[in-house]
Amino acid sequence: QVQLVESGGGLVQAGGSLRLSCAASERIFSIVYTRWYRQAPGKQRELVASITSSSSTNYADSVKGRFTISRDNAKNTVYLQMNSLKPEDTAIYYCMVVTILNNYWGQGTQVTVSS
Repeated sequence: QVQLVESGGGLVQAGGSLRLSCAASERIFSIVYTRWYRQAPGKQRELVASITSSSSTNYADSVKGRFTISRDNAKNTVYLQMNSLKPEDTAIYYCMVVTILNNYWGQGTQVTVSS
């Protein structure tokens, strides 16, 4: 069973940067897209960024120009570079991989941005 492990979260001051990683335990075939979601306390999970198999990317309006999603196929890893962080970016961040047969979720990594 494929496992996704997120890392890179932590506590950072407003204006700072973090890079999240989502590493798969093995190569995943037939990926349609990979997404980063986040969920803040008391709020619904929201889509943050998405990258397709052809490397097309999309971002939530709230993070456009500040976050960048990328991937390293050789390392089976997807990244989320987060710059100019704001307190409202505080949440648990999850990665999700969608293939033609399955969906995989990571366990999440906490990001806390202090003002």
